[in-house]
Amino acid sequence: MPGQTLKFKELLSLSFRSFRTKPQRAILTILGMSIGIATVLLLVSLGYGLQYILIGKLMTTEDSLTTMEISYPTESNKLIEAPYVSELKKYDDVAEVSPIAKFPGEISAKDTSSLLVETQIIEPSYFRLSGTLPSIGKTIVDKGLVASSQMLLALGLKTDETVLEKPFDLKVYYQESSTNTTVESDSIDAIPVKGIISDESLAPIAMIFANSISQPPPFYQSILVKAKSVDVLERLRDKLLNEGFLVSAKIDLITQARKITNIITTVLGVFGITALIVSAIGMFNTMLVSFLERIYEVGILKSIGATDSDVRNLFLLESSIMGFFGGASGIIIGFTFGKLLNYGFSILAVRFGGTSISLFLTPLWFVGVIMIFSVIIGLLSGWIPAHRAAGLSPKEAFTRK
Repeated sequence: MPGQTLKFKELLSLSFRSFRTKPQRAILTILGMSIGIATVLLLVSLGYGLQYILIGKLMTTEDSLTTMEISYPTESNKLIEAPYVSELKKYDDVAEVSPIAKFPGEISAKDTSSLLVETQIIEPSYFRLSGTLPSIGKTIVDKGLVASSQMLLALGLKTDETVLEKPFDLKVYYQESSTNTTVESDSIDAIPVKGIISDESLAPIAMIFANSISQPPPFYQSILVKAKSVDVLERLRDKLLNEGFLVSAKIDLITQARKITNIITTVLGVFGITALIVSAIGMFNTMLVSFLERIYEVGILKSIGATDSDVRNLFLLESSIMGFFGGASGIIIGFTFGKLLNYGFSILAVRFGGTSISLFLTPLWFVGVIMIFSVIIGLLSGWIPAHRAAGLSPKEAFTRK
């Protein structure tokens, strides 16, 4: 009867009728939409993956986020004496300190020649506060050393698990701060390798605990200073700067890295949205052509009692369904390609001596946003055809046909 509103089930059945009558057009429209959605998903996932990898490299431990490394400028010719380390521990905003001493050393192992290395004398808290963790093996907890990969290569050794627990002989040479003369402080025999830092930018380095040698270092080159909380970090930094120190905080690097990766993600997202706009234009064209082909059908619907609202809802529902299926298939395509690319890059990374990586990382909340956005695009693409169809009278529809 005239003025009777079609039920949702009836609108849904009529909407799917166009998919059955023009399946190729519907499939191509959904495919175009899905490619645009998949492009957005892949590019944004790449941005998040880069952010995760970069920040993950910088912040390997929670304590490193509130830790600063302080040292005197080279041109000042100042060194950090032991009394200052004790004084620094008493600062109100300081939770923990870990001094670092760097002196030349001579290391050798069975069947290898001697090698001059930089010996870093550290405290047990160093790895936790600095966030520097061995790539192979584990951090030292008692007697042992952590070696850089360049040290092992210089000795003609492999840089894998086969070197772990291999004993080394190490001599450490202290420099007297007053006379600047070098003296042998201690010799450590058969100290095993516990961990390897695989960083090609590091010089040959051997890290040992201060309790491994009989004589404490005469001075330190730098100190790791952990603030009691993030809230007092800036205040403590300003105080140390006023004392003439150079201050390097990992939180600054993380903040800058996050800003850079956010910009990269935004730029990648813009490229993806451009592809999505092209797909939306294709969907709009499909809905417009569908309206022109179905003018007679609209006239029949209105002549048997369908209201303007029914006709409008019919076209909007049809375009929303296309948007939904386009979004769902786009997510499946993008997620699948992301997994395949991650698998391929991981194989390449392992083959070239690295570790497996996840370069494409998709947040779950973004998947939900993509689905909502897809339906909205469908609604917008079908709005003009739906509005024109709703305003069409039966007489006009039959005449135009």
